[in-house]
Amino acid sequence: MRTWRVAAVASIFALAGFARQGTPASGITVEIAIGKGITDRMPTDTASAFPADVGTLVCWTRVTGAEGQKITHVWTHGPHADTVSMTIGGSPWRTYSRKTIPADWTGEWKVEVHDSTGAVVGSKTFTVGS
Repeated sequence: MRTWRVAAVASIFALAGFARQGTPASGITVEIAIGKGITDRMPTDTASAFPADVGTLVCWTRVTGAEGQKITHVWTHGPHADTVSMTIGGSPWRTYSRKTIPADWTGEWKVEVHDSTGAVVGSKTFTVGS
């Protein structure tokens, strides 16, 4: 019965735009979702495509196995990149970063999650406009 519940939860997260990723060597796993906001520490209005006038998006991340370490969200669009560093207070730990999206920066975006060594432990791509 427990296996079914875990599979059902994983399926629900996949349908809602969550991605579970990680690096076996570091022991860190992450779930990532891009959405329009945060309510009760969970992302809202998650999707893989947003209108050009979306205004602001959040990258929500649940991190397991990184207590006391720093992770970094790297938001990229073409040649532009912004980074936000966060300290992980527990395991699992939910955190997020917020990015204002200029209306004329349409096309593919990507957020990478880096561990404290700089290794990419997860990423999520999404589209704005188009």
